[in-house]
Amino acid sequence: MSDSKSGSKRALGSLIFLSRWLQAPLYLGLIVAQAVYVYRFLLELGHLIGFALLEHAKPASVPANVDDPETIIMLSVLGLIDVVMIANLLIMVIVGGYETFVSRLNLEDHPDQPEWLSHVNAGVLKVKLATALIGISSIHLLKTFINADHVQQKTVLWQVVIHVVFLVSALTLASVDRLAVKTAIKQE
Repeated sequence: MSDSKSGSKRALGSLIFLSRWLQAPLYLGLIVAQAVYVYRFLLELGHLIGFALLEHAKPASVPANVDDPETIIMLSVLGLIDVVMIANLLIMVIVGGYETFVSRLNLEDHPDQPEWLSHVNAGVLKVKLATALIGISSIHLLKTFINADHVQQKTVLWQVVIHVVFLVSALTLASVDRLAVKTAIKQE
């Protein structure tokens, strides 16, 4: 009887451990989302080049009420930077999340292995994601400040509040991660 209980526990443990592979389709979906961002980037870049060289219509990322060509180009470039930062965030989630929660990627000898991947864990990943969100929020806030004449004051205020919340959250996550590392070192 004890052997069957032990075998059942082992089977249940194996099933639970195998369930991590249910996340693999989620990471594949994020790769598709990354492809959508690449397409969106190329589209916006084409609009920017068309506007800058041929004075075609404004890029889609620029509000309709903005008419100054320099502001249009600056807002468009910030939109491109925003897409790149979101794509970087996706890469961190895809690669770091897969490595942390699903399976090792075995990239130790690969010349292009990201430096941060060698010491990634759930805590490090959270802090990296939080700092990436701060960068994305900063770009949105900069776009709002550049276009402040055409944005409601309430919108500006809420964007600043959200940005500050991101900052406080990132600092809290980093502090908690630092305390956890110090506690783990003391216990060794």
